[in-house]
Amino acid sequence: MIRINLLGAAKPKRGKKPVIETTGGVSVVFAGTLIMLALAVGGNSYYYWNLQRGKAKTESELHKAEVENRRLADVKASYLEREKVKDNYKRRVDVIDKLRQDQLGPVNLLSMIGKTVDSTDEVWLYLMTDSGTNVELKGAALSVHAVADLMRNLQNTGYFKTVELKETVQDAKIKDVQAFEFTLECEKGITGPTASQPPPDAPGKKKT
Repeated sequence: MIRINLLGAAKPKRGKKPVIETTGGVSVVFAGTLIMLALAVGGNSYYYWNLQRGKAKTESELHKAEVENRRLADVKASYLEREKVKDNYKRRVDVIDKLRQDQLGPVNLLSMIGKTVDSTDEVWLYLMTDSGTNVELKGAALSVHAVADLMRNLQNTGYFKTVELKETVQDAKIKDVQAFEFTLECEKGITGPTASQPPPDAPGKKKT
């Protein structure tokens, strides 16, 4: 027996469900993929923009640091130049002070010795030798007591650390009065008058 399907549609076989094709699932997957791709591109763009902004900020800070370094280098150069000028002036002042001390030192010493001898009775000085640390004095006195007075007066000036009697002999050339020749060794001390200070008035009484 022959059956003819006049509707033109195939009759489904028994035991099998019909397959329904749809495009809705494909659209959802495609849309999700687009969203993920957009988020990835946006994230990368933001990260790149953030890096560029950090780079620009770093370059700006580096430029400021370079400008500040150049300014400090100029300040340092000016400071070193002023220090050099100051050192030159200081050396010149030190040289002048040393020359003044070298000049006034013997003058003060002579003035102090002269005042001390002049203030001691019956004592005359005819030779003084300055060796730097010691001063040797040679002179004559009418008595050993006058020599002792001179030693005490020299010690009291504060210029000498020690004053020692090296020798004393009676001068036989002087017949009318008794006279003694003496030699004193005076060691300079650190408390004596400096070149910038006048020597103190010698102790003792003035000769009449």
